Amino acid sequence: MATPLYRLRCLLRRAQMLLLFLGIAYLMAGSILLLQRSGVRGPQTGPGSLPPPLALPAPPTLPRAPALGVRARSGWEASQGTSGVGVRSGRHWPASRNVGVRRLHRRWFHGVAPESQEQRAALHGGRRHKGTYVGCFLHEASQRALGGTVLYDTRKMTSSLCQDTCSESGYRYAGLEYGSECHCGNRIGSPPAAEEECSLVCRGERATPCGGVGRLSVYKVEEQIAGHRKFRNVRYSGCFKIPKNTTKAFPVHSLQSNLTSQACIESCTDKEFPLAVIRGPHCLCAGAAPLLSLGPALEDQLCERAGGLDATPQPQPDYYQVHQTPVLDSRCRERMFLPQRSRSLVALSSFPGAGNTWVRHLIELVTGYYTGSFYFDGALYNQGFKGEKDYWKSGRSICVKTHESGPREIEMFDAAILLIRNPYRSLVAEFNRKCAGHLGYASDTQWRSKEWPEFVDSYAPWWSSHALSWLRFGRRLLVVHYEDLQRALLPQVRLISSFLNASMTEERLICARGHQEGHFKRSGAQKPSFDPFTPEMRTAIDSYIRSVDQALRGRNVSGLPLEYLPR
Repeated sequence: MATPLYRLRCLLRRAQMLLLFLGIAYLMAGSILLLQRSGVRGPQTGPGSLPPPLALPAPPTLPRAPALGVRARSGWEASQGTSGVGVRSGRHWPASRNVGVRRLHRRWFHGVAPESQEQRAALHGGRRHKGTYVGCFLHEASQRALGGTVLYDTRKMTSSLCQDTCSESGYRYAGLEYGSECHCGNRIGSPPAAEEECSLVCRGERATPCGGVGRLSVYKVEEQIAGHRKFRNVRYSGCFKIPKNTTKAFPVHSLQSNLTSQACIESCTDKEFPLAVIRGPHCLCAGAAPLLSLGPALEDQLCERAGGLDATPQPQPDYYQVHQTPVLDSRCRERMFLPQRSRSLVALSSFPGAGNTWVRHLIELVTGYYTGSFYFDGALYNQGFKGEKDYWKSGRSICVKTHESGPREIEMFDAAILLIRNPYRSLVAEFNRKCAGHLGYASDTQWRSKEWPEFVDSYAPWWSSHALSWLRFGRRLLVVHYEDLQRALLPQVRLISSFLNASMTEERLICARGHQEGHFKRSGAQKPSFDPFTPEMRTAIDSYIRSVDQALRGRNVSGLPLEYLPR
């Protein structure tokens, strides 16, 4: 009996040694492959060889969110794709001043092999774009190549998307960084960099260069005919009385015969000013601050405003038309996490479809701080909501999005902003999102399917129970109505900021008014070709509206807006 046991023991020892050697061989092979992919070569000998390179420090590690940072989503939360690993969270990417270290870091985490000059030339010349490729430029904290609007899309960024966005926002240059970030501007404010430093490709267009780490691949967008350029986010602010001594303080003042609103807006946009002020042949450009001292807007008749941007304004003396251009004030672009972790956890709670994402956009614009989320939505993260990946209890976000309504979840928050929207519109918005994403619309077929009545039967009671639960169990509560935000944006935003104990500048308030749309507002007002709400649905929903209105008044809060229900 001893002999078989001895043989078994010897066999196990041999197996252990074999596994040990296999493990060592696997690690060595992996190390060799890593060195090959990173382009680091060992010392060479012989005539003309280079001296051995200096030892590089280990690349900075990516910050990992705690394991509890992403909670399981409930059944109504649609599944969203996550963005790729290695994407920067905000602008706080740990970067080394050593370019070699940053290139090595980028290759380790993105698997980008070095390319030859011939391959790089083919990369630039093999594809046709609307604009013209200018080159690779530095884009770091001290030297920004382009200082305009920033667009994020970590899954579908393309050169054409970036150029179209910059063109519609009034910019002449579009720059792509890190394969997923789009920067716009009218001037290139940094020196050029080596072309091999812009070797990352676009996430949505694998054969197109999209910058690198702290490097922009810059394109000059396609020129549009003067006077016919199409802008988005151009907003008419109103007719104001501006004394003559005040206009002298405007940084840009030009005279042009037959001046149109469109021409003045184009001129101020090209000079990267957020305001275009017009009276007769006078075109003035300025930042957001002068608008704050003008007082309330006056009647348009005083400016004799004709319809359309192409009309030539003929206002009375000292009365000016004020337009907000697509240019985002430089003081409103930067966003970051709270410099010190907050001990108070504030919820931004709403029923799905009530405009939570829009209010988050406004809060980030006004305060300059990221908002967090109880969940993780890859589509929102890809569009710049960097707080999506942060652990919701970290205390680094100014408030946390949630749709939860259970007593246990409510009591985890120290305070809450309760956002309420008309249930009819909330139900329509959420059904659109579930069927066609954040920006799409459900088809008539989907509205006529059995999914719609099932959805209403499930979600309509939840609209009521969500509000009632927060009114009952919430500790410190601010009730905000979506419709009030639409009617009086600035007073409501001031109220929210005060509740969050966040300091804000008046310039940021102007930015919120001029760029309130954000990237997650559905265009137009597309509706189903028939009324999807049956009489039975309306009877049930109206009863829920009455119960919430009664609960609000019982807590000494103003009731629901009058348009929720005929009274």
